[in-house]
Amino acid sequence: MRMRIPPRFATATALAAALLLGGSAAAQAVPAQAPTAHSLRAAVAVQAVGDICYSALPAQAHDTLDLIDAGGPFPYPQDGTVFQNREGLLPSQSTGYYHEYTVKTPGSSDRGARRIVTGSGADEDYYTADHYASFDLVDHGC
Repeated sequence: MRMRIPPRFATATALAAALLLGGSAAAQAVPAQAPTAHSLRAAVAVQAVGDICYSALPAQAHDTLDLIDAGGPFPYPQDGTVFQNREGLLPSQSTGYYHEYTVKTPGSSDRGARRIVTGSGADEDYYTADHYASFDLVDHGC
């Protein structure tokens, strides 16, 4: 089973400090550190997409994530194919970084609009219920 750790610890710490210390004072209270490629990517991911708790995902998304962890088999031939990020909502990465998987929609006669898109470098998972019009980064800790 692969470890799923959303890449947003740097910004989560700053956000928590802002909430506890009140607004812009938190930004001054947090020690300045040179940004790394990982922290920059994390900041972009948090700004470009929303969040969703793993526990708030529909049951079918849990099934899809379990299939991804198991390496398949997947119910649709398109599952596991490269996601191109043509919408530009996810952080920019090289071709082949993202892969998409169908989240079954009960009652739908086709694949429906729900997907999980995984990022291969940081094991991040994104959920979309509206066929790529928006994404939520899955928080596996809640």
